[in-house]
Amino acid sequence: MTDDVRLRRGRGALGFSFFVQGVTFALLVTRIPAIQDRYGISDGLLPVFLAAVPVLAGVASVGTEHLVKRVAPGVVLRWAQPLVLLSLLGVGAGERLWHVAVALGAFGLSVGALDASMNMLGVSLQRAYGRSIMLGFHAAYSLGGILGASAAWYGAHAHLGLFTGYVPAVAVLLPLALLGSRYYVDRADRTASEGLPEKGLGAGGFALLLPLCLVMACAYIGDSTVANWSAKYLQDVLGSSEQTATVPYNVYMVTTLVGRAVGDLGVRRFGAVAVVRGGTLLAASGFAVVAAAPGVWTGMLGFTLLGIGLCVIVPQTFAAAGRLFPGASDTAVARLNIFNYVGFLIGSPLVGAIGDAWSYRGAMLVPMVLVLITLFHARSFGPREARYGVDHERRAGDRAVDVGRGGNGV
Repeated sequence: MTDDVRLRRGRGALGFSFFVQGVTFALLVTRIPAIQDRYGISDGLLPVFLAAVPVLAGVASVGTEHLVKRVAPGVVLRWAQPLVLLSLLGVGAGERLWHVAVALGAFGLSVGALDASMNMLGVSLQRAYGRSIMLGFHAAYSLGGILGASAAWYGAHAHLGLFTGYVPAVAVLLPLALLGSRYYVDRADRTASEGLPEKGLGAGGFALLLPLCLVMACAYIGDSTVANWSAKYLQDVLGSSEQTATVPYNVYMVTTLVGRAVGDLGVRRFGAVAVVRGGTLLAASGFAVVAAAPGVWTGMLGFTLLGIGLCVIVPQTFAAAGRLFPGASDTAVARLNIFNYVGFLIGSPLVGAIGDAWSYRGAMLVPMVLVLITLFHARSFGPREARYGVDHERRAGDRAVDVGRGGNGV
């Protein structure tokens, strides 16, 4: 098999893995009310269950950092993804409270390993291509999220039980994910040719990574704000109907998909720094529009701007970490991935507390300010600090296989 074919298959297989994870996560989070009803989880206990998932995922991300020193990230992903799917099935199959506790615990641990290993492979493949392809992987995740949320909506609308609703997705996706895992392209497959054996971050390495960790946490605070508060904001603050209140998150997901689908082209044309700065300004503008919106449709516009702006930051943060530490990208990605869960844990309670104590309009200004922090660290995404920048990508792009031409760009 030629290198071109191997890379093409590896890219397609990894894109499908991102897609499967998007479907899986959406099927879980959009059926939380049904999970609460099935197991009789009280309103006071529900936040504990929900917080346990990202906490355990963060622990697993740390564990994955050490695990990939012994086995390749593709091996971790090959086993983590089936475990995530089976854990989802376990959430729908149990009957007692401890059943769902075990299933959600398994979901958190396996999803942490999955997120870390997926992004390790994505960063590694981008280096092999010599040009930006990371946003395409996250676009596949967004597409999966939209389809998963739609499937969950149908299941709820048709009054399907959790297990009944989850079985078809797991039955289809699990064997396909296992089949696709045969084609992952691991770092070990290229180490000799690249001359970049995996090593630690070195003295002071985490200090260099810290700005990107801060950016990651702030981006996920913004993302969790939209996921958890957009419907309540539209209904309680802007006076929309219950049905209309469900629209902003769907709009956000669609614009996230569109932004990521074309984002790699923007990085190749204008560079990562310009794309991240533009995305940051759009996201901050979106929060400002939402906070000041006089009515429902203006609020919708704000959430649209949010989707287009926020969608580029997280994939480019992973890519920047890989460029910053080309000989320790797996370690950098694993540590950076922890701040995904930090932002998720902080975002929703922070906005809720400020909204209750002050106002929800004022609460929307907090993630706006936090997202703007990215502007102060935008240079961390660039060629000098990263040591693997836009000029290199453009030169390497001339000799690297362009599997996106004539394809779907995933």
